[in-house]
Amino acid sequence: MTFRTSGPFPPLILDDVRGAQKMLSGVARTTGMEGSRHLSSLVGAPVHLKCENLQRTGSFKLRGAYVRISGLTPVERAAGVVAASAGNHAQGVALASSLLGVRSTVFMPVGAPLPKVAATREYGAEVRLHGHVVDETLAAAQEYAEETGAVFIHPFDHPDIIAGQGTVGLEILEQCPEVRTIVVGIGGGGLAAGIAVAVKALRPDVRIVGVQAAGAAAYPPSLSAGHPVVLDAVQTMADGIKVGRPGDLTFPLVQELVDEVRTVSEDELSSALLLCLERAKMVVEPAGASPVAALLSDPEAFRGPVVAVLSGGNVDPLLMQRILTHGMVAAGRYLSLRLRLTDRPGALAALLATLTVADANVLDISHVRTDPRLGLTEAEVELHLETKGPEHCEEVAAALREAGYLVRV
Repeated sequence: MTFRTSGPFPPLILDDVRGAQKMLSGVARTTGMEGSRHLSSLVGAPVHLKCENLQRTGSFKLRGAYVRISGLTPVERAAGVVAASAGNHAQGVALASSLLGVRSTVFMPVGAPLPKVAATREYGAEVRLHGHVVDETLAAAQEYAEETGAVFIHPFDHPDIIAGQGTVGLEILEQCPEVRTIVVGIGGGGLAAGIAVAVKALRPDVRIVGVQAAGAAAYPPSLSAGHPVVLDAVQTMADGIKVGRPGDLTFPLVQELVDEVRTVSEDELSSALLLCLERAKMVVEPAGASPVAALLSDPEAFRGPVVAVLSGGNVDPLLMQRILTHGMVAAGRYLSLRLRLTDRPGALAALLATLTVADANVLDISHVRTDPRLGLTEAEVELHLETKGPEHCEEVAAALREAGYLVRV
């Protein structure tokens, strides 16, 4: 079966993906697939997690980068390669180049997380920090390519990249032959397009669902318009799928082969990342958690067995801390409230005793006695509590009200 691409490249076919799989033998890991009891109970059918977060370099990007660089001529290899990325593609290009003995230069934004910059250097690339947004970094990398003759390695919009990422689809069919739905995050579309090329050629009955962050969802308007549309702005913590325009090659493949594209909110991404960590024991970045977010937001919409692709696990520890806090709030695990009490000895102790009985853990407390808004005998207390979920939040607030406190949540 042949699938069309636009531009000067030949059409992508299943044999391209199979050839990429042979090329990646001994280079990329055949990542495992883990069942999720919790997600399975929500969906009402088996749900499996395809763990590309455990791939070398921490994401699927090595697959496409290695296939792309392997296809260069000796003259092109001698000129070296250049890429632009905030993280995953940078590391994939760096390691692939080192394995193939090709010099690599990677442009990264000035604000790129230090662990990602360090990892890219350790994989053998020369890292140049330029620009504060990826578009500026991308322009610098392309200018470098024109000046030096280095080959620009696009993060998603090249047939070799798409074929390399498509090997994930072949592995899914081998590991879960009964699969009915595959859910995968979409940024530029390289992973989704590659999986779709492989899977639809062998199992056209399998439904493929793409997931985008609502703040960077270029595919829905593009699919409606029938051509790639540029977003005016993109804003999401899921930097792995933070792309403002579909690729010229990936768009027609997604348009033809991906059955549906859904969007998820930042709260849903946070909750999904927290679930992956707590229930699946998987460290996953926000982009990698996007398929899980889609399952959580509308579990009845997916026919099982379902495979959700955890595309990457490269998350900055500081961002992880903020995301987990955000996820705890979104999941109803934190409760913030204010209340007033009589300013007398023992009043605060009595309040804390009430919270102890309600089994709420105090994370932070602010006790104000000198605010002009307060009465002469009043004090205001602001509390941040750890709870067991939304129902427990209501129980804690009810216990405080029953004890005579005026509570503002």
